[in-house]
Amino acid sequence: MNNENKGKSGKIQLIIILVFTAILIGVAGYIIGMRRGEEKGQNADTPKTTEAAKNTGDDETEEITEEKSTEEKTEAASEEKTEEADEKSSSEESGSEGGIFVTVNTNAPWQNEKGYGFQCDVKIQNDSNKEYKDWVVKIKGFKGAEIENIWNAEYKINGDVLELTPVEYNNTIGSKTTVGDIGMIVDFKTEEECKNVPKGGELYVDGKLVAAADAAEKAREERKKERAEKSTPRPVEEGTPYDNHGKLSVKGTDIVDKNGDKYQLRGISTHGIAWFPQYVNKDAFETLRDDWGANLIRIAMYTDEGGGYCTDGNQSDLKKLVSDGVEAATELGMYVIVDWHILHDLTPLKYKDEAVDFFDEMSSKYADYDNVIYEICNEPNGGTTWDDIKEYADIVIPVIRKNDKDAIIIVGTPTWSQDVDTAIENPLSDYDNIMYAVHFYAATHKDNIRDKAKKAIDAGLPVFISEFSICDASGNGGIDYDSADEWMEFINDNNLSYASWSLSNKNETSALISPDSDKTSGWEDGDLSEAGEWLKDTILSN
Repeated sequence: MNNENKGKSGKIQLIIILVFTAILIGVAGYIIGMRRGEEKGQNADTPKTTEAAKNTGDDETEEITEEKSTEEKTEAASEEKTEEADEKSSSEESGSEGGIFVTVNTNAPWQNEKGYGFQCDVKIQNDSNKEYKDWVVKIKGFKGAEIENIWNAEYKINGDVLELTPVEYNNTIGSKTTVGDIGMIVDFKTEEECKNVPKGGELYVDGKLVAAADAAEKAREERKKERAEKSTPRPVEEGTPYDNHGKLSVKGTDIVDKNGDKYQLRGISTHGIAWFPQYVNKDAFETLRDDWGANLIRIAMYTDEGGGYCTDGNQSDLKKLVSDGVEAATELGMYVIVDWHILHDLTPLKYKDEAVDFFDEMSSKYADYDNVIYEICNEPNGGTTWDDIKEYADIVIPVIRKNDKDAIIIVGTPTWSQDVDTAIENPLSDYDNIMYAVHFYAATHKDNIRDKAKKAIDAGLPVFISEFSICDASGNGGIDYDSADEWMEFINDNNLSYASWSLSNKNETSALISPDSDKTSGWEDGDLSEAGEWLKDTILSN
């Protein structure tokens, strides 16, 4: 082989060696990188233990946490898991995850061929930030019971315990949601057995107890205690509200009394009087005045629904109920709203002729009553515009004014009396003592509706909260206490008057009386729903 070939061969060998060495280095680096990646993955849940780590970006955090040894990180993670386990164990022992409750409501038993029957309704309210799936509710007191009908759940009875399990569409209890509308018709042989079904149940997820039978009651007691600690009792007035404040009027955006001083009406609305006539009585109103501190009653007369004034309701009976309510409130020195409660009719123009006749009769009858207020259209909806409402108001208001020159008149606003701001550009400027309705349900309506109300107030429109509750807009969902408190702060800051929905024992969250109470007056705290307790405490305090 000549020297030239030898040189070429040597160069080739050198290249091969260099390539092979590079490959070895790359493989080694890859293996080391893999090991480091595995080590980092094993400690991915290691908590950030310094303020620097909390305030840095991802790259800086990696550098800080990598400064800790694997042993230190493993020890920190172990300690955190131990603390979590302790918290979980404590939670399981107490039988409550906190913020999730099961309530059971029953109505009064009725006699039937099997003995006695009643309706039982179950609601799971999840106020926590967790999500629950595959739940089981266990309720004691069902030995000897027969389930005649059940909806929105599956069931079985084991001895004394009724076990409810979800159907496909309500298997998940999301954060800040309520699983409701679970109900059944239950038969027992005796009336006493019906009454022994408790108000609470146990909630299990994956076989573990997350809410004890008394969790809802304990949370309710704790909330009541917190409200009592935060509130200041309202001074008790001697004499009746009307004796002290007389005829009311509207000045600017405020209601003022006979002395020209700002005044706030704080009251309660009945449910539809066609369905709950028993609560339109003097003893009920007196309880609300003396025990709750209420100075206002709103009498809600539906117009379009079954039993409605303009459909198949008995108009004579309904007008008598309205009159009974006005007379009872007047005898007690309370203020009273006569409410033309449109809802399914969508637009007040649908029954404008009937409204004209009704308000002509009522305003003529109560022309000399200085405590009567007229609400001429409860909740226009279904695309009804402010122009539609104004057209209706310009028909009905003159009819009232013909008989009563200066009674306060409340006018509903579009979208279930939520869009009060739509009246700003074209208000009812031809009349005095006109107010504009705003309605809210605290778990649904928050800053969006408050902003509309504030915009209207700032524009000079007098706003009246003629209906509200602290649950969601269905009237039967979970209660939002934080939102309710924000609303009350807004109401008091702006001297707004209000009427809360509803004086009834209907089996829904917004009803103020517990569904298992058949009292129509003289209610004690045990007769009240959670909404009822909240409202009573709220009216009684500043």
